[in-house]
Amino acid sequence: MRKLSMLAAAALAALLNTAPAQAQTVLTAASWVPPNHPLTAGGLVAWTKEVEQATGGRVKFNMLPKAPVAPPQTFDAVKDGVVDLSFTVQGYTPGRFLLTKMTEFGFLGDSAEAISVAYQRMHERHLAKAEEHKGVKVIGVFSHGPGQIYTVKTPVNSVADLQNMKVRVGGGIVNDYTRALGASPLLKPSSESFQMLQSGVADGIFFPNESITGFKLTSLIKHGTLVPGGLYNTSFVMMMNEAKYNALPKADRDAIDKISGEHFARLLGKMWDAADAAGLKEIKAAGIDVRTASPAFVADAKAKVDPIEQAWYTQVKAKGFDGAALMREFRAEIGKVAAGQ
Repeated sequence: MRKLSMLAAAALAALLNTAPAQAQTVLTAASWVPPNHPLTAGGLVAWTKEVEQATGGRVKFNMLPKAPVAPPQTFDAVKDGVVDLSFTVQGYTPGRFLLTKMTEFGFLGDSAEAISVAYQRMHERHLAKAEEHKGVKVIGVFSHGPGQIYTVKTPVNSVADLQNMKVRVGGGIVNDYTRALGASPLLKPSSESFQMLQSGVADGIFFPNESITGFKLTSLIKHGTLVPGGLYNTSFVMMMNEAKYNALPKADRDAIDKISGEHFARLLGKMWDAADAAGLKEIKAAGIDVRTASPAFVADAKAKVDPIEQAWYTQVKAKGFDGAALMREFRAEIGKVAAGQ
């Protein structure tokens, strides 16, 4: 009898050893900024690790060594399954996104976390119904830190100092702002910033503080003007291939959803605030002349760019949205997040 029990135990052990391993899904992820850039390391990679932990290792990501397409083609690359997970700047594809411009307006606040969380809440309440991201699974929307002014040769103390400057911008509202302020916008991905400034194609750049160090521009930039509340912001979306997401077991989809949305927006916002603080410290240590825009400068800039927001109200009305009400609610929401709500 004892021998039979031992044989049964051995048979059970053999059966367990030959049972199929736990199912695992490996998805591809790609970033078009360097691996050490906070957007990659502190954003994309950090979140994929959260997914792996939340799903008990059932969902993992293979980070591609290089983005398979140029930044402006990223949305379609994710939609078409060229890559399963990535992020993009909606402004890189002019004319495709309209409602996302709400987070690109200037003077919204000094915290990427507050702006990003408020933006995600507005997306869930209002913007998602417009289906501007149709074809992908939106993980979260977010903004980089407040956009500032950095130049190679000429310090910017007034709006007049920007006249006829050639400024690299990322597209969207900042494109229109640049023209309104008297400068010439050069719409190019951030990955081309160093070459444009080094070659003299651009006289300056509108960037958050982090990006000056993140794209190794401290050797080229000589002057910085910090605008309270930010001269502008940039809208981003992190997205997953919809078919790959839908094919995951419900338990894994639920786990991903739990760490998407506001959780994701807060993760990216906190990352950028920390990176901006570190970047500004490094900028000053590099000897770059940094000043704060005067109240007169801010008032002049606001007066020149305000018609752009007013024009957006008219544009979104055609899609059934009250632009003025959206912006009032958005600004109020940013205040709530900043206050800890």
